[in-house]
Parts: sequence; C-alpha cells; structure tokens
Amino acid sequence: MTLIWGRITSINVRKVIWTLQELGLPFERKDAGATFGVVDTDEYAQLNPNRLVPLMVQGERTLWESNVIVRYLCSAESRLCPTDPWLRADAERWMDWQQTTFSPAGRDAFIQLFRKPEGAPNKTKVQASVNATRPLLDMLDRHLSQRPFLAGDEFGMADIPMGCEVHRWKGLPIEHTPRPHLDRWYAAVSQRSATRGVLDVPLA
Repeated sequence: MTLIWGRITSINVRKVIWTLQELGLPFERKDAGATFGVVDTDEYAQLNPNRLVPLMVQGERTLWESNVIVRYLCSAESRLCPTDPWLRADAERWMDWQQTTFSPAGRDAFIQLFRKPEGAPNKTKVQASVNATRPLLDMLDRHLSQRPFLAGDEFGMADIPMGCEVHRWKGLPIEHTPRPHLDRWYAAVSQRSATRGVLDVPLA
C-alpha cells in the first residue's frame, strides 16, 4: 500500500493522486500541510527534510518532490512513461518546464487571489504574474497545435503536472483568452476518469 502525505488542495499532491488513479494503484492519503500541520513535526522532517508535501511512503522507502514521484510511479508500472530514452527525455522536459518555468510565472496570481492571508490582493503582483504567464500559454498552444498531447500522440506522464497547472490557472478569477489547441488538450485530459477527486476539487 502506498501512503501519500498531503492535502488535496496542493497542486503537487494533486499530481501524485491523479497518477496513482491513472495507474489503478491502491493508496491512502493523509492530510498534511497548511492548516493540517504535520509537516512541522520532527517525525515528518526525518522522512522529508523539506517539510513540504507530498511525501510518498512505500514500506521503508520514502520519496518526495511531486514530479519525481510521478516519474517513479509511471516507470515502475511501465505505463504512461516512454521506454525510448529520447521520448522519455521529451516528456521529462515538459515536466521540468512546468516546475521551473510555468509554475513560478503563475504563482503570484494564485497566491494573491486565493491564499493571501490578509488584506486585498496586490493588483501589481497579479498583473505581473498574468503578463509572465500569457506567453507561456501561447507557447503551449502552438506546441499542442502539432500533437494531441504534450509528448506525442498518447496521454502520458508529462500531461499530468501540466494538467494540474492549467487547472489552477483556469480557476483564477481573471480574463482567460481562448487558445484552441490548449483548450482542446485540457478538455481531453480533464475529462479522464482518473481526475475525479483531483481536478473537481475547488481551488483553495
């Protein structure tokens, strides 16, 4: 049995739960992080020194960093993960791009509009985040005009982190410019049965 520590409102926890459900693997999830605490305990820090979620526990083994967990699960099950090294690198490229480029660009808009602890959102930070994200969305739209999924013709592990990211972005109360190829892709991935209990959970 796989144990996942982390609240489902965390985008990084959502990635892992979606992956487990795509693969049909049994798991248990326990709330941790934010108001749930747990991550501040010494016991948790021994398992994840970053004191962040998600944390995956399988017997005596532990793994943290959401995209790494997604890669491991798909590789271990030989599903959703290309076996050809070049194709796998292509998939991993988009997973890394989500984490290092898209997520930082969109983070301030989400934090200000959903998680700002007190006071009104900082409109300057929101607008800067929107401005940083627009060209990335345009880039995705162009990329997806040439293929049905991020890394090729079939749904794969690269689509999960980016699907969670776009879900969060589309949930923000801002103007959303139609992008036909990106919107087509997101409609396809978000309607998968494995996204139930993940992408249908409100942002918080």
